Amino acid sequence: MDELNRLSIDEFKQAEKAPIILVLDNIRSLLNIGSIFRTADAFRVAHIHLSGITAQPPHRDIQKTALGATETVSWSHISDTIECCQSLKKDGYQLLALEQTTESIDITDWSAAEDEKVALVIGNEVDGVQEEVIQICDKSLEIAQYGSKHSLNVAVSTGIAIHAIYQLLKV
Repeated sequence: MDELNRLSIDEFKQAEKAPIILVLDNIRSLLNIGSIFRTADAFRVAHIHLSGITAQPPHRDIQKTALGATETVSWSHISDTIECCQSLKKDGYQLLALEQTTESIDITDWSAAEDEKVALVIGNEVDGVQEEVIQICDKSLEIAQYGSKHSLNVAVSTGIAIHAIYQLLKV
């Protein structure tokens, strides 16, 4: 680990974070939740809001894929995704739903303003982001796909989206 120059838990907590917050809207799979925590750690995401039925740490299945990221990444639980998103919007976050809609744009076509703060809303594995939440969001972003399937695993799509946003914010 020393050769990889990894941060300790305390160093991670003190380190500057990317201006990215995740809102997990009713994610069912504990393994997906853990994987998203691990990706959030990799990109120093500022915070994760676990909303609705999204399970909370500690849980064995979350820990299995998070590999300790629940100890480094700041998180909270809020029962209502709509209230969470409205609060983030009031705090100056641009709300981005990761969802295929009639008005969604390719994530690579989205551009960030200087000093942009972003809240990325990730939806349920089957039903996606709630329609009421999409209406609150400033934009819906989608990931271009070229195969026969029309969707990606939620943890995979979250990783792709965080990486793209991280690059666009020039963190």
